[in-house]
Amino acid sequence: MIKIKDLTKKYDDLAAVDNISLEIKEGEILGFLGPNGAGKTTTMKILTGFMAPTSGSIDFDGLDIIEDSIAIREKIGYLPENNPLYEDMKVYEYLAFMGRVRGMKRDQLLKRMKVMIELAGLKSVLKQPIMELSKGYRQRVGIAQAMLHDPEILILDEPTSGLDPNQIVEIRSLIKKLGEQKTVVLCSHIMQEVQATCDRVIIISEGKIVGQGTPAELTAGVSGNDAMYVKIKGNEGVILEEVVKLEDVIEITKADKESEDIRGYNLTITAGKDIREELFKLAIDNNWSILESRKEAASLEDVFRKLTKS
Repeated sequence: MIKIKDLTKKYDDLAAVDNISLEIKEGEILGFLGPNGAGKTTTMKILTGFMAPTSGSIDFDGLDIIEDSIAIREKIGYLPENNPLYEDMKVYEYLAFMGRVRGMKRDQLLKRMKVMIELAGLKSVLKQPIMELSKGYRQRVGIAQAMLHDPEILILDEPTSGLDPNQIVEIRSLIKKLGEQKTVVLCSHIMQEVQATCDRVIIISEGKIVGQGTPAELTAGVSGNDAMYVKIKGNEGVILEEVVKLEDVIEITKADKESEDIRGYNLTITAGKDIREELFKLAIDNNWSILESRKEAASLEDVFRKLTKS
């Protein structure tokens, strides 16, 4: 649906976006992840036609971001990071105003307002001034206006910024609902948000793409080894000395301590190897009790730190 090729944005000699290329597929929720100052918001501003690139191209189903900017904007719904709202307006007044600004006809506007009020859960606050709303409800209003004209693509820049944990869960749920109907680009620096919401992830650092794939693909590639957690009742010194002697155990480190003779351990294991049988045999031979064991998967946070550290 969207093809970005060799996109660059420079401010004097500083490249905020540095020659990036990617495709955004129809019907996916794409996470655009990176540290503060990585170039995420600049890319979103170019993608929405708010800012022109220094070089490169963006193609929306045959439409060019420079030559066909107005036509492309009609296909996009955008919630910027600061979510600008007219706070003296009531919710229904604001949505009606935004519809008229977009040139929507009365019947179409009323129909879409009804749909978005229901989808965004705004019925109970329709007649409240926006200035009286919580941050969570303000974000809902922002998303409702972004979707009011029924765009093909929804771009959300830090949609859960400043929300409490309950509000974050609510907004994530709303984004997933929208993702059933639309292509969604979710720009964030919060790993948990992206991992919980997105089908595919682009990681950007210092203006360059440093990783991309599904969350599972990215976490699978973060290390050449596997990880395991095990909780054992036994002599700590002997456990540390003997477990590391197993053929496929690369390293063992101490984790949480439950009591004097019960402790958790983190094991680094050769990729693809299963040491459970050998570990249990070792425990029997040494009269240990294995109280818990589980394979540990790398998190998107691990991937993020590995790919974006200087």
